[in-house]
Amino acid sequence: MTTARLDASHAARPISGRLAWLDALRGIGALAVVGEHLLTGIVPALRPTMINLGVYGVLVFFLVSGYIIPVSLERHGDVRAFWIGRFFRLYPLYLAVIALVLALSWWLPVRWEVARDASSVAAHATMLLDVVGAAGVLNTMWTLSYEMVFYLLVTALFVAGVRDRRGLTAVAFGAAALVTGVTISRAPLAGGWLAWLSFGAFAVGLACVISGRLRTAAACALGVLALALVLLSSRVPWFGLAMLAIMFTGTALHRWERGNGPLWPVALTALPVALTPIWAISAGWWWVRPPVWGATVALAALTFAAAWACRRRSVPAALTWLGTVSYSLYLLHLPILLAVMRVAGDLRAASPLRQLGVAALVLVAVLAASWAGHRFIERPMQRLGRRLAAQRAA
Repeated sequence: MTTARLDASHAARPISGRLAWLDALRGIGALAVVGEHLLTGIVPALRPTMINLGVYGVLVFFLVSGYIIPVSLERHGDVRAFWIGRFFRLYPLYLAVIALVLALSWWLPVRWEVARDASSVAAHATMLLDVVGAAGVLNTMWTLSYEMVFYLLVTALFVAGVRDRRGLTAVAFGAAALVTGVTISRAPLAGGWLAWLSFGAFAVGLACVISGRLRTAAACALGVLALALVLLSSRVPWFGLAMLAIMFTGTALHRWERGNGPLWPVALTALPVALTPIWAISAGWWWVRPPVWGATVALAALTFAAAWACRRRSVPAALTWLGTVSYSLYLLHLPILLAVMRVAGDLRAASPLRQLGVAALVLVAVLAASWAGHRFIERPMQRLGRRLAAQRAA
């Protein structure tokens, strides 16, 4: 999961009060994901069971992405700069973490779910892992699939001149999640060929989008492909559609705040998203059982609403800093946690004091690594991306 750090121009400036609340939300979301894995692996007695902390954090991230990304693209109007910024924002750290996991594979074996063939390379290259039915080398990477699908859909809508001022896109995805949940038990398509198909289309399509040649046709084709993958080959189609509904809900909230749209689509989207697990055929894992899923969705919504209500107040520096390093925090915490658990052994039956001590050490190590990842990988690559985008624009 990444959280699309606003846009290239914002990344170059100090965080303003107008945007600090979004970074605070990222910080909260990142901590929630870390907390889910940390508590599950080391202090299971403290893990909440009425909500899923990890999914809560992801939903908060997705609301933030939906809130800021489409309107940012519309405001700046430069698709080329947007995608150059996305690549240099997302891929350097992503590739570095993949290299780290592979380098440690002699000691920390790669997940058995990851295919041991070239199709896995193709799936990782596009980040469209979950929507082509492939597993990531880290199980947290599934969220990046839906971020990427969202970017492709937003780009297609933008170049096609579609400006949804009524929030109907969110409503449509919410309704589609419900219909799909009660009609489809599993993805109709599967196989490594999906990873190769998406890789080829992704590479050619984005080359056209960035170069400007056949941009509208290429962007629309990528949007259609992304939507088809979610419907036909994602691991749980209704769940993928629900993730997109939540992101477009963030967009509807931003338009309502600016006086460019109504608020009712937010409620009309939230209702089917929250209720789908009641009837969905594929809803057996514990955090999409109706009570847990509903409570998790509600808590994410309340968190976003509370942060929005306090958006003009000063934000604790610790939260904005966590938001700044949230991408590093998201991708780096799991390898560190797995390494510590490998050394310390199974701590689930250890004394509470030992559990808390190891958890504290892991948290310190994760925060330090996140600072380093942001300082030495993310920031330099983002600066390079801005320079390239400026050169292309000139």
